[in-house]
Amino acid sequence: MCGDCTQHEFDVPENVPGSWLEDVPETVRRALAEYRELLAAHGPTWGEDPIHYVRQLEVAPFVPDEREFFVAWFLKAVERAEGPAGPQIEAALNAVDMHEMLRDVLDGDLPDNLAALRLAPGGVRVEARPRPVFARRQRHSTTLLLDSSRDEIVRVEIDGAVHDLKPHGARLVPIASDSRIVVDDADVPLGGLTREVPAARLRVRAGLPCRWTVVGDDGHGWYPPDAPDRHDAHGRPYFHGDDLLLDVPAEPLTVRVTRGAEYEIVEIRVHPAAGEELTVELTPRRRYDAAARGWYGGDMHVHMNWAGNSVGTPEQAAAVQQGEDLHVLNLVAGNVSTVRVYDREALEHWAGRDAPWSTPSHIARFGVEYRNDLLGHLYAFGMETPPELYHTGFLGTDDWPPNAEGIRRLAALGAVLGYSHPFHVPVGEDGPPSEVLSDGRNCSAREIVADAALGLVHSLDVLNHSDIHTTARVYRRLIGAGNRLAVTAGTDTQISFTRRGNQSSPPGWERVYARVEGGLTAASFAEAIRRGRTFATTGPWLELDVDGHGPGDTVDLPATGEAVTVTVRSIGEEVGTVRLLTADGVLAEGPPDELSVRLAVPEPTYVIAVAEGPPHARSMHRAGVYAQTSPVYLHVGGRHVAHEDDVRWCLEYLDGLENMIRTRARLSDARQLADHVNLLEAARAVYRARLG
Repeated sequence: MCGDCTQHEFDVPENVPGSWLEDVPETVRRALAEYRELLAAHGPTWGEDPIHYVRQLEVAPFVPDEREFFVAWFLKAVERAEGPAGPQIEAALNAVDMHEMLRDVLDGDLPDNLAALRLAPGGVRVEARPRPVFARRQRHSTTLLLDSSRDEIVRVEIDGAVHDLKPHGARLVPIASDSRIVVDDADVPLGGLTREVPAARLRVRAGLPCRWTVVGDDGHGWYPPDAPDRHDAHGRPYFHGDDLLLDVPAEPLTVRVTRGAEYEIVEIRVHPAAGEELTVELTPRRRYDAAARGWYGGDMHVHMNWAGNSVGTPEQAAAVQQGEDLHVLNLVAGNVSTVRVYDREALEHWAGRDAPWSTPSHIARFGVEYRNDLLGHLYAFGMETPPELYHTGFLGTDDWPPNAEGIRRLAALGAVLGYSHPFHVPVGEDGPPSEVLSDGRNCSAREIVADAALGLVHSLDVLNHSDIHTTARVYRRLIGAGNRLAVTAGTDTQISFTRRGNQSSPPGWERVYARVEGGLTAASFAEAIRRGRTFATTGPWLELDVDGHGPGDTVDLPATGEAVTVTVRSIGEEVGTVRLLTADGVLAEGPPDELSVRLAVPEPTYVIAVAEGPPHARSMHRAGVYAQTSPVYLHVGGRHVAHEDDVRWCLEYLDGLENMIRTRARLSDARQLADHVNLLEAARAVYRARLG
């Protein structure tokens, strides 16, 4: 074990391991049992209303690149749409056969959890990446893609169930290696689904909870008993824990270990002999120790359950948080497309207190994702009691009240709030508001320009699974227009999905670091976000200093202005460039480690630091490596920044949002519309005053 990787880095409460599970209430146990029934009856959608992003869940566990899949799906929908407007596109998206779409996107390539039955005019064949098994009689369950290139209907019988596949159709069907499949009155052999291998055992030990990957040269992952077959955005299998024993094939294996953002990735090649128990002791080295500097890392947006191909449990959430060394975990209760709010029972039981696996240095709380697909989604962290309102606008209900009302109610319960996965469409540096607003009910954080002006929200998840660079540009517009918002991070990881791109990556693959006062508590972490004492990162450490002040601080300068020294420091070999930005644009940029410049400040402005790099094994975002601080605000003669271009951009944005609400929102009467318009007009008044 390396010298700075000792057991005390994770404070284990006296009643663990395992005994806190006795305190899980019966209401939560019943809810989890119900989720398992929904999964068994409906598959990964759990029977949710099949709006377009629910349709995508049907095939999510088999899609290697969700963004690539969505682009292909969207383009197909555009071809079929009767018009270019949002409602026509949404209807066309829902009309696409998702199983056929999956078949077309895979284009003959199969992931390790999917086999295919190719039904060609000249015959039938089964394709698969054979799963290693330790005995031919060992049962292996998987999913079969029925894929017809025939011009007529094909009847396929699987374990007595008949599937009539339309010409050139496709369908996903769960099967096992002992299933009986009949096509053209003949049995289809399934021997190619598995291959027999000699067995060995592997024990992995680090001395502290970690994230492990054990993978064969064929790409198949290996797990301890009962561990879900989780895969991250890179397609790498993983599980969490320490001193774990697993059955593996007696073949060459790669063993990899890490522990979240603050640790290196270490790997080793092993080849256990048949019948052998091989112990691998491997401990990742720290890259930096944030808590020792007074900073604690959190993920503000994680779902224990949100539909999925498995059911997430408190035990899994605890193992993930410990294995990722994630100081703060916000497990949000939220709906998908109906009125059911997943994990509401857990929130109702533990609201206002730490989850039972929490320790002095690692806190888990149950929070809320407040959702409206037209106006945007928000995370809420640290509320004392559950809210009465969780969502609006689903199942054809009204897009009312405005998000601002839900925000006010959650804030009254003590929550710190921020907009999640804000903007999805790539927009250039000077992109107009119309491009950011885009179209359709796509969950974009559209109301934030109004809510920020009115001081209702505390942060924006600049780091998210959506478009980081577009979100960062909107964030700079908001800050430049005089709003105070912290940079935060929310992965939207869904523990109930074991395979869904970066949303099945471990919580904390992006995290917000907050500089707290005193010890770490939910209240101190929330207060640090409120004060903007944060930076968000896919992994690198990023530090900003302006004459001894850090993110969230205000430097008051005389009316005559003066110069300040601005310094940025980074830690992380994945960083390629660091930049310093003000309201006027790029102040300075250079290679990583440290960059320092003098800045003359004749007018109010702000300073933020950004670190970027190309795609890296540690970063789960397709955009590559990214980190950004909240601003240090520079006031001059008592005046704060209100950059004219940014203020006018926000005003133009509000005009576009009002038009969207008038034309796209589902509203029952003029009073509901008036509530939206009045909110926007109140925000306009704030921005207009800043122009004055």
